[in-house]
Amino acid sequence: MTPVTAARSGGALYRGTGRSVETVPVTPSDLPRTVGALRASGHELRAVKHEIRDNLLAALREGRDPWPGIVGFGDTVVPQLERALIAGHDVVLLGERGQGKTRLLRAIGNLLDEWTPVISGSEIGEHPYEPITPAALRQAAELGDDLPVDWVHRSRRYTEKLATPDTAVADLIGDVDPVKVAEGRSLGDPETIHFGLVPRAHRGIVAINELPDLAERIQVALLNVMEERDIQVRGYTLRLPLDVLLVASANPEDYTNRGRIITPLKDRFGAEVRTHYPLELAPEIDVVVQEASLSAEVPRHLIEVVARFTRLLRDSSAIDQSSGVSARFAVAAAETVAAAALRRAALVGEERAHARPVDLESVPAVLRGKLEFAAGEEGREDDVLEHLLRRATSDTARFALRGVDLDELAVEVSTRPVRTGERVPARDVVAALPQVGALTEIAAKLGASGTEDPGPMASAAELALEYLFLTRKLAKDSSDDGDTVSYG
Repeated sequence: MTPVTAARSGGALYRGTGRSVETVPVTPSDLPRTVGALRASGHELRAVKHEIRDNLLAALREGRDPWPGIVGFGDTVVPQLERALIAGHDVVLLGERGQGKTRLLRAIGNLLDEWTPVISGSEIGEHPYEPITPAALRQAAELGDDLPVDWVHRSRRYTEKLATPDTAVADLIGDVDPVKVAEGRSLGDPETIHFGLVPRAHRGIVAINELPDLAERIQVALLNVMEERDIQVRGYTLRLPLDVLLVASANPEDYTNRGRIITPLKDRFGAEVRTHYPLELAPEIDVVVQEASLSAEVPRHLIEVVARFTRLLRDSSAIDQSSGVSARFAVAAAETVAAAALRRAALVGEERAHARPVDLESVPAVLRGKLEFAAGEEGREDDVLEHLLRRATSDTARFALRGVDLDELAVEVSTRPVRTGERVPARDVVAALPQVGALTEIAAKLGASGTEDPGPMASAAELALEYLFLTRKLAKDSSDDGDTVSYG
């Protein structure tokens, strides 16, 4: 069973994932099943770009969010994309890795009509009012108003292709089908063509991820599709008035050395929209909460540490910023923290796994390979990551515990140390805490009040103790077993 995201007020608690898999619903039984019935129902044919524009404008007028699940782009990327779609432009999104380009492209599919009619059995999803292939034209002429109609859900009208250097023209556009030739058709017969991805997306959206990775000769094959809306296969042209919205993603040309978007193709995109990483901390946290699949309970202050750590990495001169620090890094870090908590719970026999600051120590070692360090930083990687993680922890604690006087806690712990660490159960941490008023305030600010589970209180107290250590008000020593530390 897929866990769901849960939130608790105050120091919010997150568990689960915001990811979802759309299931295609059953086709409604009351939809017309012949072209005659379709006309009688008053159905009107709209081009895909007009359909998207109308549905987008309707959502904006009604105050509905056209972009569910899109975080951090509300005042920057989304308005630009909306203008491009309203203008009817093909769009390319430019941005570093992990900025949500693919998610944004997929969200465009939500602007299509939920159901659209197609000629039953059509290889490329032709509209009953406008057959365009020889087979569909022949079928429409023979059957007239009895032409059978099927219905396609909008989720089937979004087609996505990850560009790779080995992608062929046949994959995107099509090729001659030798089986059909062997059946007796001539090579010049358009019915010998096996259609590729783009024609099969007729009356839908074609998304190409990492467009510069396509070989230049393959990009040339898209020129006619975008400008003339026809396709050319094996030296002859098949005039198909394709109705598609072409969208693509790409890394900025100053980053990727794998290829480029050829100038004629780039010119045919009506809009280029730059994406970015979250500009503020709150959207960064929201992305982690939405995307992370957490195997244990992770309090908000630890999610915030992960988000701050990611942002510090993006600002660090020790990290090669030309490749970016993906939002997937923060998501993976949160999942690693949850996994560390679950492992500790299994080792020490805790009934519920609740993440604590000690679990953050697992992040640099596990995720170091996801980062590219600047030249000259060889051998310093671990030091850089440890320093930035401590800064993120300190900044989070300072913000979360502002207004709390921690001096009394520091005095008490300095005389009676508190052991904590990977192999110390939460109940032992809580039992060792001194009875001081500051702990009540800490619990309230970090969402650890009102529960008998020792996990939240242990996590909150551990953050306060770590902050006192980082501000040099407490000392911290490793114990003999190497797994725990004591503050005092």
